[in-house]
Amino acid sequence: MDVLGLGENSVDRVVVVPHLPGASGAPSKMRVDAAMRSCGGQVATTMAACAALGLRAAYVGVIGDDDDGRLVRETLIARGIDVTHLHVAPHVATRSATILVDAANGERSVLWNRDDALTLRAEQVDAIDVAAARLVHVDDTDMAASLRLARAARAAGRFVTTDIDAGDEAIALLALATHPILSEHAVALLSSEHDAERGLRALRRHCGGVLCVTLGPRGAMALDGDILLTAPGISVTAVDTTGAGDVFRAGFITGLLGGRELTETLRFANAAAALSCTRAGAMGGVPTLADTQAFLLN
Repeated sequence: MDVLGLGENSVDRVVVVPHLPGASGAPSKMRVDAAMRSCGGQVATTMAACAALGLRAAYVGVIGDDDDGRLVRETLIARGIDVTHLHVAPHVATRSATILVDAANGERSVLWNRDDALTLRAEQVDAIDVAAARLVHVDDTDMAASLRLARAARAAGRFVTTDIDAGDEAIALLALATHPILSEHAVALLSSEHDAERGLRALRRHCGGVLCVTLGPRGAMALDGDILLTAPGISVTAVDTTGAGDVFRAGFITGLLGGRELTETLRFANAAAALSCTRAGAMGGVPTLADTQAFLLN
């Protein structure tokens, strides 16, 4: 396989509203503009995007034995993703989220719930032949399992990318990554720097790899050694920004495994993420390789 992803999956209830609650002047009661049920979760979405971009992808995680769990499994299989290491927790509800999307600008708020029984234990990754993948992508949802798989991947000489929210042991996971990809918020929390460039340079002492930060509509930035590279964002009319960071990671992984130069990889990842924002849902917004290439040419 090309890429093996370990981390979060979810079934999302996406609710489109005229304004997010709490917005200036927004009423406390609003009529819903639209609602849909869609599969998501940061790593599951990244693997779906990797598959859509032409990579052979596999997913490692835990679902419940409910209807939502069956939907996650069926959706991943339908997208061509290997689910050999997708575990089922009996008598447990699959992780779910209610996502409120602002109809005016596509921005969203996420309300989620995950039973502790869905935790992937570290020993459950020992049966995985990590050397069969060219790259391993992990998040910090189940940190012990992510750390163990990342260590095995590094020992096998494989690339390791991340989706870190700056939780416990985040620095340990960052140190194992060859290409950590962080949100701007995570960079600030991990480095105590609120400027993205200063934050990346501060994190250099923990990680010798290529450090990357996503900047939302402003694009992305990467630190390769001491060289800072930036790629501006691509302006689109956003429908739903859910999953944009996950799709960016898939674009970055695709560029990395395709041997693209780092600047071109950032540009390709930005395009995939921007295109995903023009569509509703996390996995629902995943673009194909042909879509992304055509978008770059326009």
